[in-house]
Amino acid sequence: MIDLQSIDTENYEMAIQVRNTYFSHDPSINEDIKYGGLAFFKEKELIGGIFFYKAHASIEFSEGASLSDPNSVLEGKGKLRRHIKIKSCKDIQTKNVSSYVKAALTQQATSA
Repeated sequence: MIDLQSIDTENYEMAIQVRNTYFSHDPSINEDIKYGGLAFFKEKELIGGIFFYKAHASIEFSEGASLSDPNSVLEGKGKLRRHIKIKSCKDIQTKNVSSYVKAALTQQATSA
């Protein structure tokens, strides 16, 4: 994370906000740098993560296809995964990322 902070302050702030969102909903989750981003796990199951690209960041949900999407912000057409594209810290609130993180964690808890 320190490397990210020194390279790109905005991406670092987005990563910290997403990280704090996960931990505010479940302080017992685990995090790791995997797959080129910051990934979040619960009981060794990948819940999701945040990954950075040239023009945006992507908040990924491993079982996102089965999440409710009342705000129509989830993108992707894969069998399981969905993501929310964000370009700024403001998007984290505007796109209600917290509710999707909470739903993903709840979903994992009920399927475990």
